[in-house]
Amino acid sequence: MPAGNTYEAIATQTLGSAVASVTFSSIPGTYTDLVLVCQPITASDTDGALRINSDTGSNYSITSLFAQPTGPGTYRRSNATFMDYNYYASIYTTFKNQSVIHFMNYSNATTYKTVLLNPRVSTQAAETIVGLWRSTSAITSITLGANSGFSTNFSIGSSFSLYGIKAA
Repeated sequence: MPAGNTYEAIATQTLGSAVASVTFSSIPGTYTDLVLVCQPITASDTDGALRINSDTGSNYSITSLFAQPTGPGTYRRSNATFMDYNYYASIYTTFKNQSVIHFMNYSNATTYKTVLLNPRVSTQAAETIVGLWRSTSAITSITLGANSGFSTNFSIGSSFSLYGIKAA
């Protein structure tokens, strides 16, 4: 017998005007995990970055595995002030790419938070990123930026949806 609906929509934002960042706040701690689906567009090709609970400290690390038309590779960043949600599979000006971000065990207050990030641009690159936020705080807000400086605007029509995963 199926377990029923596992994903529960928490919030969706579709931009009617250009903005430098998108924030999901007051995230309830009633789910096992979170999934954030992003379909951003920008005025200039760029990477994407996120911060958790407005943390601007050097508490983020990532490891990226990617495949481009020129071949595969890896990338690592430690002690950063943000977490990439795409790096090689960039945000583009002419079409929406999609990033699916999984926040595991996000409300646990005793462990660091592991994040799996899967950006996709079918014609440019495929990438999988494993991220770590070195904090034991429960995740209550997530802020997305169009680049690591949070200074490039997301364009009109960009969309972001946050889902909670129910316990089985």
